[in-house]
Amino acid sequence: MWNERYDRPDYLFGKKPAGFLEAHAHVIPPRSTVLCVADGEGRNSVYLAGLGHRVTAFDMSGNAVDKARRLAAEAGVEVAFHEADVESWDWGEKTWDAVVAVFIQFAGPPLRTRIFEDIARSLRPGGHLLLHGYAPRQVSFGTGGPPNEANMYTLPMLETAFPGWHVFDAADYDAEIEEGEGHSGLSALIDFVAVKPAG
Repeated sequence: MWNERYDRPDYLFGKKPAGFLEAHAHVIPPRSTVLCVADGEGRNSVYLAGLGHRVTAFDMSGNAVDKARRLAAEAGVEVAFHEADVESWDWGEKTWDAVVAVFIQFAGPPLRTRIFEDIARSLRPGGHLLLHGYAPRQVSFGTGGPPNEANMYTLPMLETAFPGWHVFDAADYDAEIEEGEGHSGLSALIDFVAVKPAG
């Protein structure tokens, strides 16, 4: 499905980074090693590489990864792109200074739990998680994301998934976004920015 969605000359979600990432990228320490999860056509990983970070990104769609490589070349930055899905990706252990996961709500509850566990394990102590997605009421808005409330986030869910983490920002709000054809209009959004305990 995703390979077909990305098989187009333009960029489904645009070339600019998610507004959430622009607003919160400053929390990532300079020259961090950053993983972008299911990064699609590269808009977020390319932005972070432009800020001077050492960025790795993966996506299951070969078409998306090809377009991400073109976007990086256009921007004059280097990103280590890989074609992989979240289940086959080698997350590593205490590998990343930051993990960025934006609109990865293709994952239903069982897979989402595994992804959150993989993220937690792969972050170094003191590492930053920047997670952004939709709240359940997004389904009624119909401006992006899957038509399944079970795939959406709530703040209590995220606080439970990452217990004892220092939360910089946790917000549940509605806002107009214009991020390509894929995310356009009034949207029910969740922001979650947290730091893995150092101990």
